[in-house]
Amino acid sequence: MRLSTRVGLAVGCTVPLLVLASGWLLLHLVARDLHRAEDQHLRRRAAAVAPDARALLRASQKGRPKAADTRERQLFSAALDVGVRIVGPEAVFSGGPQPGPSVKLPDRTAGPVSVRDGARGWRALARPIRGATVSGTLWVFSPDTADRTQLGLVRRRVLLTALLAAPLSGLLAWGLAGGASAPLRRLTRRTAGLDPRTSGTRLDHTRTGVREVDELAATLRTVLARYDEQAARTAEALDTARSFSSAAAHELRTPLMSMGTNLEILAGHPDLPGPDRAEVVADLRHEHARLLGLLLMLRELGRGDLVEAEAFRDVDLSDVADAAVAEARRRAPDAGIGLDTAPGLTVHGWEPGLRLLLDNLLGNALAHGRDSQGRAWVQVSVTGAAEHVLIAVEDRGAGVPPDARGRIFERFQRGPDSGGSGLGLTLVAQQAALHGGSVAVTDPPGGVGARFEVRLPAGDGGLPGRRDWLIGTDRADRSQRFPKDGL
Repeated sequence: MRLSTRVGLAVGCTVPLLVLASGWLLLHLVARDLHRAEDQHLRRRAAAVAPDARALLRASQKGRPKAADTRERQLFSAALDVGVRIVGPEAVFSGGPQPGPSVKLPDRTAGPVSVRDGARGWRALARPIRGATVSGTLWVFSPDTADRTQLGLVRRRVLLTALLAAPLSGLLAWGLAGGASAPLRRLTRRTAGLDPRTSGTRLDHTRTGVREVDELAATLRTVLARYDEQAARTAEALDTARSFSSAAAHELRTPLMSMGTNLEILAGHPDLPGPDRAEVVADLRHEHARLLGLLLMLRELGRGDLVEAEAFRDVDLSDVADAAVAEARRRAPDAGIGLDTAPGLTVHGWEPGLRLLLDNLLGNALAHGRDSQGRAWVQVSVTGAAEHVLIAVEDRGAGVPPDARGRIFERFQRGPDSGGSGLGLTLVAQQAALHGGSVAVTDPPGGVGARFEVRLPAGDGGLPGRRDWLIGTDRADRSQRFPKDGL
């Protein structure tokens, strides 16, 4: 059903109901006004005939029938268009239109009342008659025939208006709704042929001045733009996923082939001497650890790509650094690891990701930061500034050559003597970007070793628009986000 038809039917059903409700209220107001006017008329007539009624009761009580007849005629002449009934101690005098004697009248009334005599209705007003020698009650009556006639006329007109209002208001609303929805129909015709799967044509909308239609067109353009963005992202993900699967397969093939060779040696030489068997088993354990570490690193990269803003909260970096250093000291009791941090350095971030960042920086320093005697010296510092917090990890190893500092954060980049997965520093770069910060490697102040610096914003840096560290991005895009001298 079209929108204009729905509007026409809704208005055509609603307007008669409103007319009937207004008519019902009007009937009550008219009835109240008619009763008020009739009551005023009864009060004036009662005030006019009260002296004659008092004189009639006085004449009847003194036994003067002739005088009583004269007073009665005077009374009915003064009553004019209302009925009169005088109830005295010894007699009742009545004349004019009024209910029958069988109709019971109320004993006391504070004002006009309604009484019925069969099908007819009356308005009645009672006034007490008091005098030195007389007492009684004066009743005046007025039929409500005129009131009911006027109310019936109003009721018929209200019903007629409601019957006419239904089709007329429905047709008028249908016409107005059809004109108002014309921009929406034009927008529908323009978007009917758009298929983002088969065509690159997009909605070209000119503002109509109808706010709802313009907002709908803007929403459609946004949806189509998001579809295009998602389609492009999906295509890019497919391309880079192929690259990642190839690189991951290459990285996994080496330890798996080594493990397979060692297993064949063990299976083919059950009488292998003890030292040789121990060497093969040690090599198996090393490759197993390397394979397990690679899988764990891939899992952590996936977690970083999927974390949402709801997981972020205020994190005390001093506590995170203290916990990371304590764990590193436990893993490498022979290393010298120092920590210099001030309490209360807080950033808005994902605490597991910040801990992962520090763990990998410490793991990299312990693996590659040993001096000529084979001892590792690592210094961790966390300092704060007005707009950012700086995390620095220094070692006394061989350092990072300047030409390699732009590549060490890429996936599967390992040094010639490294036995790691090549993803540790990639995780560091991922978490720095996830928190709106940057990471860079420089020479330490002493000139020996390497210094990794991570700058995180003191406020809420917000999640990055693109997160695809698991499958990687092209090098040009990565270099824009992480130039060699840091962000």
